Amino acid sequence: MNTLSPGNTRIILLIVTIISFFVIGFQQGADYRTLHFNSIVVDTHNDVVQRILNGEDISFRTKHGHSDLPRFIEGGLDIEMFSIWVPPEKTSRSYFEQANEQIDSIMSFVQRNPKQVAFAATSDQARKEAMNGKFVAMLGVEGGYHIGNEIRNLEHFYNRGVRYMTLTWNNSTDWATSASDETDTSLHLKHIGLTELGKAIVKKMNELGMMIDVSHVGEQTFWDVMSVTTKPVIASHSSSWTIRHHRRNLKDDQLKAIANNGGVVFINFLPSFIDSTYPAKRAALDKKFKPQIDSLREAYKGDEIVEDMLITEMLTDEFKKIRPSLSVLMEHFDYVAKLIGADHVGIGSDFDGITVTPLEMDDVTYLPNITRELLKRGYSESDVKKILGENFLRVLREVEKK
Repeated sequence: MNTLSPGNTRIILLIVTIISFFVIGFQQGADYRTLHFNSIVVDTHNDVVQRILNGEDISFRTKHGHSDLPRFIEGGLDIEMFSIWVPPEKTSRSYFEQANEQIDSIMSFVQRNPKQVAFAATSDQARKEAMNGKFVAMLGVEGGYHIGNEIRNLEHFYNRGVRYMTLTWNNSTDWATSASDETDTSLHLKHIGLTELGKAIVKKMNELGMMIDVSHVGEQTFWDVMSVTTKPVIASHSSSWTIRHHRRNLKDDQLKAIANNGGVVFINFLPSFIDSTYPAKRAALDKKFKPQIDSLREAYKGDEIVEDMLITEMLTDEFKKIRPSLSVLMEHFDYVAKLIGADHVGIGSDFDGITVTPLEMDDVTYLPNITRELLKRGYSESDVKKILGENFLRVLREVEKK
């Protein structure tokens, strides 16, 4: 009768343990990717339109930025809300006219790729096209200044398929004040919060079925909105103020108010919004490489978006040293979900509106990592699906109701 020595037994147990480790690891890896690609994944804020305006065709894999059609597909992203945003300093033509040209650019992208891309203006259309394997393009206007003071311009954008409007960007309008302006003590604002016109615009958005986006708005504007709206609101790209004290983030009472309203907070990926240590690190990097940065800015003077993108590319290795970890980003998802429930959290990346991202979130192809990390933190598959996209479809459907 053959017997195993204690030494051989330990070796066999070690081998079995190693094999089990790899098998379990493989299964877990396969499981999170299976869940991710079997879910409807939605991102509510992407600024790639700015790159399109600079001549890039996102129908093909591009060399810059975070987004293009091949990468959307590779990242399992089903529905993208493209941000229509005209930099406030571009005043040679009306913001309204320039915003319409940006919408045209997305429509052209859709028309050039009929086999892969569809446009949607309703929750049912978006779900149907995504289930049919299409990448779905949707629209949001970032900043109420694009409509001027004209409610008819709001209706025009709605008729073109725009399904949310961020009431302010960093700049205030004549009818709503921004977080940037409300927190700037050097300003002497004529009003704080919503004016009567602002309240009328909120009511009109409710009537039309356009989502009210409270990212970028000041606290007074926020509370004025919550006192007027009869439908759920969204924050298309904001994070937790408790974790990172930044004017663009939402305080706990605001998060709870959005949950009570039935709305959703979509978490922003920008390092300075999620990591309290990042600004100092970035300032030190900018100081260290000031000559190179100044030279590049001079060469591309007048286009800050391109300047920032090229600076990031030039100093890729340096930025890797200061980028926040993926876990820092996930803390915002986790905190908000635990505070107000997984029914009220989603993804609002701000890809291509930011130049630096957290580690393991280099571009849209890395979105499956969010699914992986949510599962690691103990979220059920049902809750993960809500965060990935079902919450968006639910809130859009509720806002659509007449």
